[in-house]
Amino acid sequence: MVCEDSTMVSPSISAIEVLNSVADGKKYITSEELKKHNKPNDLWISIQGKVYNVTEWAKQHPGGDIPLLNLSGQDVTDAFIAFHPGTAWAHLNNLFTGYHLSDYHVSEVSRDYRKLVSEFSKAGMFDKKGHGVIYSLIFVSLLLSATVYGVLYTSSFWVHMLSGALLGLAWMQIAYLGHDAGHYQMMSTRGWNKFAGIFIGNCITGISIAWWKWTHNAHHIACNSLDYDPDLQHLPMLAVSNKLFTSLTSVFYGRQLTFNPLARFFVSYQHYTYYPIMAVARVNLYLQTLLLLFSKRKVPDKGSNIVGTLIFWTWFPLLVSCLPNWGERVAFVLVSFCVTGIQHVQFTLNHFAADVYVGPPKGNDWFEKQTAGTIDISCSSWMDWFFGGLQFQLEHHLFPRLPRCHLRSIVPIVRELCKKHDLPYVSLSFYDANVTTLKTLRTAALEARDVTNMNPQNLVWEAFNTHG
Repeated sequence: MVCEDSTMVSPSISAIEVLNSVADGKKYITSEELKKHNKPNDLWISIQGKVYNVTEWAKQHPGGDIPLLNLSGQDVTDAFIAFHPGTAWAHLNNLFTGYHLSDYHVSEVSRDYRKLVSEFSKAGMFDKKGHGVIYSLIFVSLLLSATVYGVLYTSSFWVHMLSGALLGLAWMQIAYLGHDAGHYQMMSTRGWNKFAGIFIGNCITGISIAWWKWTHNAHHIACNSLDYDPDLQHLPMLAVSNKLFTSLTSVFYGRQLTFNPLARFFVSYQHYTYYPIMAVARVNLYLQTLLLLFSKRKVPDKGSNIVGTLIFWTWFPLLVSCLPNWGERVAFVLVSFCVTGIQHVQFTLNHFAADVYVGPPKGNDWFEKQTAGTIDISCSSWMDWFFGGLQFQLEHHLFPRLPRCHLRSIVPIVRELCKKHDLPYVSLSFYDANVTTLKTLRTAALEARDVTNMNPQNLVWEAFNTHG
């Protein structure tokens, strides 16, 4: 950890900040003054009213620099509590600037949220992982074994297709395990979680855990922000809101999300192409993995991620090559992709039809943004294995460190808290969530067809008055 000397006064501190102190001997700055420190070379945040300089720490932050940059210049207490165990608090001392926020305020929603986190922690829920991981690993091993046996030891076309389906189902279950490992929920230590993520993510699925953490952390922090959340940035193929028709700039990717004639064409028919796109969405994940790992960007554990990905691109083509002809090989791959496409549909159902916004996330409405930007999928408990716990999307977003075995049990608590503070709690059946998502896509599609008939002023006005 890079330490900041709290006795030194940053050259970016104004005279007002230096003089803004009180009789208790503490030094204070206001939230407005904190906002000035929101650049990569001058990055401050506040946690429980104490101000920290994380400029250097951002370069080695285990969660990457994106979360810190997106929440820079703000009080980020709720986000910090959500993503960090109690042991992380000790590391803050070395980053303390010596300043406190003079106008620090805790909303009633945040107060209740922090109380819940404390209660869950005292009950040991963040550490009790249950036996789900063991069961999942056994199930995945059986699926992969059946896949290999079906390909190598049978000559039936239909058995080969069934093997492709089983491989797709295995990839779905592995993705849930990788998600658990990425949130440090799967294994007992961070190191073992990292190993598990690379082994089951890179080696078995071909999707880099480093890529996943890079995008997923940004998604959690900026849930459903059209310009900060990469999980909603799918132009030219998909657009969940006409706010994207103004060619927003993606802060995450650092480029413009151009809404050109090609994008307009694809988006105009997206309610028809949605399922076909989801069926082959895995191709995009492979491409994104390769683009990141072979880019100049600094990637944590880059060498291990590259080796793991190369292992996948060794065994998977070899397995496919064992099929008797190219027709079966192509069909096998398509079947496996189509089965995992169900999971891609699930991921989009959780967010595509929820409220969206433009702009950076704000630390003072953490709970509110999660409730507005997520949709739960209601199902019977015997289906929890199929959805991997992510059907409880709001619960997971509020408590990302909580192992999935506890998510169902806290649903009544979260629902009651939302009711208390008059916040949305949306839970739909899998069928209804599909219908709602298709309606959202169709609405945006019809609006896209009318873009040429709208002048810029009207388009902006419509964007500000339309929810995803």
